[in-house]
Amino acid sequence: MTLEIGLLGPWQIKVDGQPAGLAGRRRVAVLTRLALDAGRPVTTQQLVADVWGQTSTATAGKQLHIVVSKLRDALTPEIIATVPGGYLLDLPRDQVDAHNFTLLAGLARLARDRRDPGTADDLFRRALALWRGPALAELADPWAQIESRRLEEERLVVFEDHIDLRLAAGNHHAVVTDLAPYVQAHPLREGPRAQLMLALYRAARPSEALAVYQEGHTAMVEELGLEPGARLRRLQLAILTRDPVLELATPAQSSTIVPAELPVGTRSFTARQEEADWLREALLRTGVAVVDGPGGVGKSALAVHVAHAMAGRFRDGVIYVNLNGATPGLQPLPVLDALGHLLRSLGLDGSAVPADLEGAIARYRSLTAASDLLVILDNALDAEQVRPLIPAGLGCRAVITGRDALTTLDNARHLHLAGLGDRDAVTLLARIAGPDRVQPEPEAAAKIAELCGGLPLAIRVAGARLAARPDWRLADLADRLADATRRLDTLQYADLAVRVSIAVSHRHLREEPNGHDAASVLPLLGLLDTPTHTPAATAALVGWPEARAEAALERLRGARLLESAARGRYRFHDLIRLYAREQAARELTEPERAAALRRGLHHYLATANTATQRVHSQVQEPYYGAEQPGVALASARETGEWTEAERDNLLAVAHQAAESAAPDTAIGLALGLHWPFNYRGWVTHLADVHLKAVGVAARCGDWAGQAQAESFLGWVYRDQGRYEQAIDHLERAVACWDKAALPHRRIGSFNNLGIIYTMLGQLDLARANLARALDIAEELDDRYSRGAIHNNRVHVLYRQGRFEEAIAQAKVAIVEWSGTLYGEGSSRASLARAYMHAGRLDEAADTFRVALALLHEAGYRIGHAVTAWWSGQTLHTLGRHAEARKDWRDCFATLLETRLLTRAEVDELLEQPVPDMPGPIRSML
Repeated sequence: MTLEIGLLGPWQIKVDGQPAGLAGRRRVAVLTRLALDAGRPVTTQQLVADVWGQTSTATAGKQLHIVVSKLRDALTPEIIATVPGGYLLDLPRDQVDAHNFTLLAGLARLARDRRDPGTADDLFRRALALWRGPALAELADPWAQIESRRLEEERLVVFEDHIDLRLAAGNHHAVVTDLAPYVQAHPLREGPRAQLMLALYRAARPSEALAVYQEGHTAMVEELGLEPGARLRRLQLAILTRDPVLELATPAQSSTIVPAELPVGTRSFTARQEEADWLREALLRTGVAVVDGPGGVGKSALAVHVAHAMAGRFRDGVIYVNLNGATPGLQPLPVLDALGHLLRSLGLDGSAVPADLEGAIARYRSLTAASDLLVILDNALDAEQVRPLIPAGLGCRAVITGRDALTTLDNARHLHLAGLGDRDAVTLLARIAGPDRVQPEPEAAAKIAELCGGLPLAIRVAGARLAARPDWRLADLADRLADATRRLDTLQYADLAVRVSIAVSHRHLREEPNGHDAASVLPLLGLLDTPTHTPAATAALVGWPEARAEAALERLRGARLLESAARGRYRFHDLIRLYAREQAARELTEPERAAALRRGLHHYLATANTATQRVHSQVQEPYYGAEQPGVALASARETGEWTEAERDNLLAVAHQAAESAAPDTAIGLALGLHWPFNYRGWVTHLADVHLKAVGVAARCGDWAGQAQAESFLGWVYRDQGRYEQAIDHLERAVACWDKAALPHRRIGSFNNLGIIYTMLGQLDLARANLARALDIAEELDDRYSRGAIHNNRVHVLYRQGRFEEAIAQAKVAIVEWSGTLYGEGSSRASLARAYMHAGRLDEAADTFRVALALLHEAGYRIGHAVTAWWSGQTLHTLGRHAEARKDWRDCFATLLETRLLTRAEVDELLEQPVPDMPGPIRSML
């Protein structure tokens, strides 16, 4: 008996060529699921999950067994085999039309790559003829919809590949007829639109080709809000200028010798599977893939490895050019020289290569316009060098490697190649030291990989040392590497040494006429524990103008002693940081190191003080002054951007100052972070910082500093819901203010105690502490503090059921707090809460909207999140469910960004029709 199954259209089954019926949705679904994996086992668990889905019961496995039995009765017993853990459809894959389609498409591409267009055309047509309608059209299950979309996407790609083949054969008139309805049905697919434009142009219908572009432009702008991609824009320009690159390739061009210029791939290429898969996928989906990263990380090896694997897909061959962008002893290859190499590889006689740049570019575009070519542009210097070398044809692909990211290239996808991941690093270690050494000590192996920073050279040295010392355990080597002062000594063996590798680049900088600044900056950068370095902070550290410091950082980046972390930011590899610290100890005296470190820390102190005044304008004077100017922050927006960008650096310098700097610097940095971090919602980061500041202040007898640090620490614990600890530290703050003879400064501590007792439901204590705070505010005529206290009293009053008093109190707070976005937003949020508790929901909803706008403009993210939560609650009660969910999503997004919730917690909350109140919201007023 011959069984054939049709999935590409209305469900179909044939037995010995004759249609056969099959009753029952689940029978059809089970047979379809098995057919999609014909010849391969499918587990019982998978079949039950897919076919029975959420309706699965304890009897689903038994029901599956019954369905399989019925299928065997209806077809033939041996057609469905029982295998361990599941079932297998024992059927040749070409007897399932979906698999036959894939097989024929693969054969068509192979024939195309072998330059047999007639066979390829026939195979493409046979493959596409198998489609009778939408795949799996009669199955609505989620798994079937996923498979349907996958098969449909495969069909579209095969159709477009066939069109490319027909265009190359000159069948542009027939292509227009077939493509026009296809483009109408898929208006956002740029590939077929480009094909139709090219076909119309070659059919002497350029105005219609331009109209096709305009229709696509309108559809993309209206549907996606995006302009067409670079490929469509280039094609439009070429049609407007009647560029010769659009003409059909001549027979002379098609008979050119096919280049195959790839260097031999390295046999030691290991790992990088994810990166290799990414590069293959990028080449299939877009015209240009860029791989960037530091020297020696394996960019070229990855590009060559993937190119060897894919070379057969490109019928016009593979060209390789080393652009010498970072090759010792060689200058970067001029663009005209690179074009000469490319043109000669494409079969152009040397005498026919244009001598001028524009002529060479135009000739290269013409020769590649209708090509199916892979070009490897290795070791690129910059985008200016590369841009003219990218082939023009829609079937062409280019892989570019370089130390810079080349992000200005159009229509390119980018991969930053970093050091090996822990698992791959351990695999490399095992290859060198021996699997029998590594497998018994997985934790030590992982630690070695971590301490090597994923740097292949460091891992090779570690592996070589282990191989040479069979008496060592991996833990012995890990202990040696864990000592930062000995790590570079440990990472040297025979002719391999990480320190030497780094020192070569450092020495070259010293010897270069324009490298002295960079060479002298490197040791100073090692003094700061910051994860990244900016020109402004480096200028302070070194005592130079910022432009000079930035030039030195760029030179260090060019030498690969620093990496680009982000725009205007640089970072060390961990091992290079250790080298820089060694050089600082060797080249600088202790006073020089201390002075440089103080300049660097005070740069951050000065800017943190400015940030505090920008976001919290009532802080008139910095808690501790700075000796060094900081970054000029002109607005709250600039302040927010700087704080976001410098968060990790600020935490690093605060902790470093607490361990090694003068007390005033340590305390000043901790206090200076409070308001900028609080506005961003980063309260979890502040606890350790303030706790260390408390310790520093206590040790040096700075009562005022300790009081402010205790008060801020109580604030942080309050927002974390750690109320007992918060009360303890706030009461200590009150005592310290008394010892510092600054009793008026207790106002903030009393105010925070009032908030905490409100949250605890101890409303008498809340009112008493808020009254103490208000007495001081009245005595000082401190309008801002009065506004804050009145605002906090609102929450006491509505909790007591005194709704009208709460509403009146909120309006007082609005008046007192007018003039500050933070104050007006917070007090209007409190008014909305009072309205909500009073049952005046429409007024609450309107007031929440105003409060959210003000808090957003103020940059007070955590206050915005709390307000968005309560606004969502109000809107949901009013039946405005879509608006409510938007506010909840905004709330959760902020809590996720500030690390107060995890992604899993957010996903769980969003699955609920009415989300539970998140813990961070519960702990905040």
